[in-house]
Amino acid sequence: MTYRLAADLLVLLHLGFVVFVVVGGFLVWRWPRVAWAHLPAAAWGAWIELSAGICPLTPLENRLRVAGGEAGYATSFVEHYVMPVLYPVGLTPALQAWLGAGVIAVNTLAYGVWLWRRRVSRSARAAGTP
Repeated sequence: MTYRLAADLLVLLHLGFVVFVVVGGFLVWRWPRVAWAHLPAAAWGAWIELSAGICPLTPLENRLRVAGGEAGYATSFVEHYVMPVLYPVGLTPALQAWLGAGVIAVNTLAYGVWLWRRRVSRSARAAGTP
């Protein structure tokens, strides 16, 4: 039971990391210091997808499940609803490359808009307009 719970928690952590990688750039709009954590996370996420690699959390989760006596995924809430998001059926290296490109595109947009807004704000302050 403890290993299964640890595996489920790891999947939630993994999903949270994936969401942070994809949309964390938008958090920078509100909290610019988030960029220090997000940029390395986004680089890692893009690299894993573009290299068709496997995140180290995946084998760790599988080891926890085996240690908990599971042969495969049971039908818990986490496994039924969260796992297909992280490990979709038919995931190929080509699809992973597109996902990696998507991570880069979304984050380039997020950081580009943030930098543009920052520049406009600085220009307005320098010109003395609110």
